[in-house]
Amino acid sequence: MSLSMSLEGKRGVILGIANRHSIAYGCAEVMAELGAQLCITYLNEKSKPYVQPLADELGAELLLPCDVSVDGELEAVFHEMEKRWGTIDFAVHSIAWSPLEELHGRLVDSSAEGFCKAMDISCHSFVRMARQSQRLMPDGGTLLTMSYEGAEKVVEHYNLMGPIKAALDSCARYLAAELGEQQVRVHSISPGPMPTRAASGIDHFDELMEDATSRSPLRRLSTPEEVGALAAFLVSDMGRGQTGNRIFVDAGRHLIG
Repeated sequence: MSLSMSLEGKRGVILGIANRHSIAYGCAEVMAELGAQLCITYLNEKSKPYVQPLADELGAELLLPCDVSVDGELEAVFHEMEKRWGTIDFAVHSIAWSPLEELHGRLVDSSAEGFCKAMDISCHSFVRMARQSQRLMPDGGTLLTMSYEGAEKVVEHYNLMGPIKAALDSCARYLAAELGEQQVRVHSISPGPMPTRAASGIDHFDELMEDATSRSPLRRLSTPEEVGALAAFLVSDMGRGQTGNRIFVDAGRHLIG
């Protein structure tokens, strides 16, 4: 049996590119280099001018709007891929959001509305993505989402997002169990802190990056491209025997107490 890291002939969607520094862009860049055909999404018309040039550079075949908080937009993306390709091989979920007042406050003070909206956008949208993906993966495929160390231990200032990422990790495991018979593999990837637009909303985020740089065994931050390299491996035939994992790409920071 020959296995290959090539993604030639594989097609899929990457949700969550905001700009060139996004983790989702790092995934798209590596996958495009390895030959994957991509569908890329942008949040809304305001963000489209930032994403359109990146999609053009990557040779993306589809560029579609997708705000997962708007009814029908996520489903419309999968409908368009079904019309264009019929089937897909992978879907990458790199979306997280919380109201700033909830993110910057204590978990104990969070509102039901803010908690539920953050959970819906950051976690349940992955479940919805999986539901749509399984229809288009009759011969199997790979689903990926992005977690963080704060899902399993308390990280100062991560607050509300810690429990939400913990739920996301658990969803990935349960989806792996439910979809395995269909040969759909599911993983959560846990990058270290890196200077993305999404991370900039976390209070004292510079301190998190300084800590990661000084205390990780590799003495540096991980990069979106390194996350993309792992994502490409998991999507490729080389990763076909793995599912249900939570995998760190954080220069080893999670090892250090």
